[in-house]
Amino acid sequence: MGKIILVTGGARSGKSSFAEKLALKIGNGRSAYIATAQIFDEEMNFRVKCHKARRGDNWQTFEAPFAAEKKILEASKNFKAILFDCVTIYISNFLCAENLDDEKFLYENLRGLIQKLINATKNSEATVIFVTNEVGGGIVPENKLARRFRDLAGLANQMLAAQADKVFLTVAGIAVDIKKLEEIL
Repeated sequence: MGKIILVTGGARSGKSSFAEKLALKIGNGRSAYIATAQIFDEEMNFRVKCHKARRGDNWQTFEAPFAAEKKILEASKNFKAILFDCVTIYISNFLCAENLDDEKFLYENLRGLIQKLINATKNSEATVIFVTNEVGGGIVPENKLARRFRDLAGLANQMLAAQADKVFLTVAGIAVDIKKLEEIL
């Protein structure tokens, strides 16, 4: 049975760097990388290039802006560790492809989308490290799209954290295992 590790934190908190090191440790120096980003502009192109350069040759990349559960199962055939970077970009892809006015549809389908990722991981023999942004710490966004994104990302993070073997919060490049600190009520 596969394992889930969730790595969360704010922008530029060190999430991806920490997750990359962890994946290489678990994977004995080789890991799969599930990339969810789609390149639509120069800024995203630059970010993707930076991530690729930082990772080096110890990684096999699987592009998965959609239906990433299939890539998890495919990658798990050859890798003990899979880095999924990132959940919030995956949610953005979902939001951009759907009708934003049907709130019930969005929530139901987002739950289904995340459950597919959980099921694929549990049905594999790999450890999947999901990187996600913690987006709920600020003020309530002023527009509907931003509020939907924040709410759906929070729901996805909670679903993954509930199933995760470990949950790390990164702040200023330091990761803390917050699942270990969880008080069970």
